[in-house]
Amino acid sequence: MKNETRIWISYANENLDVARLALEHGHLNSSLQNIQQAVEKYLKAVIVEKDLEFRRTHSIRELVGILTDQGIRVNISDDEMDLMDAVYLPSKYPIYSVLPHALPELEICRDALNFVEKVQASVSGILNLEECR
Repeated sequence: MKNETRIWISYANENLDVARLALEHGHLNSSLQNIQQAVEKYLKAVIVEKDLEFRRTHSIRELVGILTDQGIRVNISDDEMDLMDAVYLPSKYPIYSVLPHALPELEICRDALNFVEKVQASVSGILNLEECR
């Protein structure tokens, strides 16, 4: 595996760890923000490793599209992509909260945490790793 790929995985794992800690302490907005960042970085790790077109984007849908166009399937549903893309910008500023029309809820955070763990496992499989740790 490329060294650059390892760095992307390391940063994604750090975001995942912070997301878990934030959730434990009731910091829902921070948890979702770090979940989104972890998903983004796991996907970018695959793009880097496979020498695909690297775009400076935060859109999970766009990153999945780059992979899908090359026949690389990541286990992400349309609803999960929509949630992650809805999280990115609003989680940076308090005006709209983390979701455009609602405050973050514990159940959404738990679902998102399960989702990022599924992405982590999918990326591990694509990169032929035992796990992304």
